[in-house]
Amino acid sequence: MEGADNGPVNRPVNPEPLLRPRPPSPVQEVRDERFERRGVRLLLKRDDLVHPELPGNKWRKLAPNLRAAVAAGQRELATFGGAYSNHLRATAAAGRLLGLGTVGIVRGHELAGQPLNDSLARCAADGMRLHFVTRGDYRRKGEPEVLDRLLAAAGASGAYVVPEGGSNPLAVRGCAELGRELRGGSDTVAVACGTGGTLAGLAAGLGPGQRALGVPVLAGGFLGAEIRSLQERAFGGPAGEWALAEGFDHGGYARVPAALEAFAADFEARHGVPVERIYVAKLLWALAALADRGAFPRGTAVTAVITGRP
Repeated sequence: MEGADNGPVNRPVNPEPLLRPRPPSPVQEVRDERFERRGVRLLLKRDDLVHPELPGNKWRKLAPNLRAAVAAGQRELATFGGAYSNHLRATAAAGRLLGLGTVGIVRGHELAGQPLNDSLARCAADGMRLHFVTRGDYRRKGEPEVLDRLLAAAGASGAYVVPEGGSNPLAVRGCAELGRELRGGSDTVAVACGTGGTLAGLAAGLGPGQRALGVPVLAGGFLGAEIRSLQERAFGGPAGEWALAEGFDHGGYARVPAALEAFAADFEARHGVPVERIYVAKLLWALAALADRGAFPRGTAVTAVITGRP
């Protein structure tokens, strides 16, 4: 709800138990005839197991930003997302765990005063103040004067700002560790992409002869330029080999048509792995389709990064 006050914020706590480096998440191979008949091995990087409340790339991108915020003495985080944003939920949970206030600036002023969906209700329950803005203002949030105005209207002018999706140079460098954990393990490492930060870091961390493959969950063809910009800001220039597999957005962000839902449910039944629908289902669908088209040479090992849980 607009400007909701969810009670007093706890005093900040020692961040290290939450933010210290964690053991590499496990990799498991799954036997799936859709890949095997094309001579392709499918492995799953179970980054959904890296943290119980900040799974996968959310922990990898948020942890360095949270450490920087605490080191700077910040008491509040402000960030951005849509009504179904996994990033908003993760930021709200991190704020609760660290005793920091959180403000979520949400795309869609028409949502103000409406009942909260499950995602936003979880954010509010974790203490996040939700501030809804017009879609026009949201698109312009990268302009300094618009950003300042949005933060002021949300009562968050002094907050530590984490960008939409958590993707900034700190986050990209955090995601490079994901690539380093997967060096030498497979030919292609694939990940679903929203803002591109995970792919930008993943590619930088992989070893020679490996490539990162991103599957955008939004249409538009804008992601390539964003990834190049993120790598420039994080590493000073291009880093690693990467490519995008466009055309698997299934109608846009948070769209889960019946065929995709059936595919995800079938994958869960076959392999006993929970499949998050907005990102991971689209990734796995894309890899199955690409394998069927012969996009991977026989003998290829493909690792799919499981970035979150349902």
